[in-house]
Amino acid sequence: MTGTDLIPAETFAHHPELSMVRLSPDGQHIALRADLDNGKTHALMIYALNDMAHPFMLRMPTNELPNNIVWVSNKRLIVEKARRFGAFDAPMATGEIITTDIDGKHQDYLYGYDAAKQSSRGYTRSDDQGSGFYDGQPDMPNDHFYMRTYPWQSNRSSFLYDVDSVRNTRHLIGDINLDGMSFLVGPDGTARFAYGRDDNWDFVMFRRMNGQWTPVRATQSSGSFIPWGYAPDKTRIYASYSVAGEPASLVEQDEDGGNRRILAKDGFGEIERVQWTAKPEVPFAYITSTGYPKVQYIDPNLPTAKLHMALSLKFPGEFVDFINFSQDGGLLLFKVSSDRDPGVFYLIDTRTYKVSKLFSVMPEIDPAKMASRRPIRFTASDGKELEGYLTLPPGRPESDLPMVLLPHGGPIDVRDDWFYVGEDSDNTDAQFLANRGYAVLQVNYRGSSGRGYGFKEDGYLKWGTRIQQDLIDGVKWAIDQKIADPKRICVYGGSFGGYSAMMTVIRAPGMFKCAVGFAGIYDLQMMYSKGDIKSRKSGRSYLTTVIGKNDADLAANSPDKLADKIDVPVLLVHGEEDQRAPIEQFKAMRDALDAAHKPYQTLVKPGEGHGFYDEKNTVEFYNTLQAFLEKHIGKGA
Repeated sequence: MTGTDLIPAETFAHHPELSMVRLSPDGQHIALRADLDNGKTHALMIYALNDMAHPFMLRMPTNELPNNIVWVSNKRLIVEKARRFGAFDAPMATGEIITTDIDGKHQDYLYGYDAAKQSSRGYTRSDDQGSGFYDGQPDMPNDHFYMRTYPWQSNRSSFLYDVDSVRNTRHLIGDINLDGMSFLVGPDGTARFAYGRDDNWDFVMFRRMNGQWTPVRATQSSGSFIPWGYAPDKTRIYASYSVAGEPASLVEQDEDGGNRRILAKDGFGEIERVQWTAKPEVPFAYITSTGYPKVQYIDPNLPTAKLHMALSLKFPGEFVDFINFSQDGGLLLFKVSSDRDPGVFYLIDTRTYKVSKLFSVMPEIDPAKMASRRPIRFTASDGKELEGYLTLPPGRPESDLPMVLLPHGGPIDVRDDWFYVGEDSDNTDAQFLANRGYAVLQVNYRGSSGRGYGFKEDGYLKWGTRIQQDLIDGVKWAIDQKIADPKRICVYGGSFGGYSAMMTVIRAPGMFKCAVGFAGIYDLQMMYSKGDIKSRKSGRSYLTTVIGKNDADLAANSPDKLADKIDVPVLLVHGEEDQRAPIEQFKAMRDALDAAHKPYQTLVKPGEGHGFYDEKNTVEFYNTLQAFLEKHIGKGA
């Protein structure tokens, strides 16, 4: 690309400023999460829609942020808190729930591990030690909500409470002697279903009948049945349903499982982003988790479906996502986004059809200058059909391009999708690289989400083998399609993608010209002794499940033990305060490359965690990455 085509790295380094926008039940206010101070701090902000001036701001402590924002009445909200450890990790819920009025008064700490400390600040409870999560609310907002808890002092039990957020009182409406269960509350205000995965990661489900929990054999062990809510008649339920690990369908059925009706099904991908009418809520449309987000209408004759169709015509090439209605259905908050547009929030009066623009997620991004993202499918070397996305540089021939393989993190239960900012992903890196003239290939390898639980299980114990082969097979497909110049291919990834950057080079010698690992895991055995995953029981169980404990296997799939097989220049990037992939992982890889006399360069930043937050550091990384790729597969190669 010419110099005038290049968008400054600073543009791509900006954090999304506003997210999680929610409309109040009376349609008078909106609440949202704001990223402040170069993304270092976060806040809950509440605007009055009549003038959008003088918003209330509840600033969160450093590295803490709203993980969920829920209106429980016209004047009161609850916020589930989370902690962020770096740019590559989704925020981790802390299990804390706080509440506030729209003017910042009557703030309280409703549940969480920090209850005793918060009580000393004047809040009203000090006996909580555990994790609490929002699990629904009554149909009519009345300051109450349902909260599931996992108290530390209990013996592996799950509890469900009806919580009064004003009085900070609660009463028990369900409990079960299993850890980590979720609940569905029935029309009578008591827990009707409990469901989740047991210690063997088998799906289990219970229905409360005559005061007792009765096991329900809804699926096979790798299937799932997630009840979403009651239909308007309050006798039938909507649920996500998978029999044996295949992509889940959307169903409507009786409580006892009878008269099940499939509302939406796709044999390849999951049903997601279901669109709902105003109360009483009915699902009217959906998209699938793979490919281009083509909206499918369950009942195209519903007035809300017709409204969605009309708005979609106004925003061609974009996805219209209904966020929430006011209680009376008179106002609707919706978001419009695409592969090139990070998103814009709008408000529509459903009576007059007047549309008002509210906020852009990333106002500095000009969608017209971004690259389009193309869904792809190909057959892996063992016959499995895989999918992913190809981002091509605008204005360039679509053949013999220098290409960057960009593996996503995780690896389990995470995926790349079509959107600029997706459910699991932020595709800013792909846009930056495409703007620099590179084709970008992203593959949803085995273990990724979106294809059903069975596809996710296919990635267990295969981090360094089948997963890497899926990525390599994707590169071979791009070469066969004449998209990629086989002499100009590099691999770059963050987190597990950093691991893959080293492992693909090892597994496919001669395929790549360079490799970039950012905040990568390079020694699998070290995950049991360092980093935050091993600090939790669930984390240790995760490690045993997905990488195993066989020392020989761990060594055979650790890049630092195989550095002598790396035949390309390497760039290692890391934050010194990384808790997920601690700096010792970087040091192990660096020392291994030294011992093997392999060429590499590094970029290490103090104060940074699992991915860079400081925009100045991100800009430096992007410029370093650009120069590194230019040297090895660009014009300067």
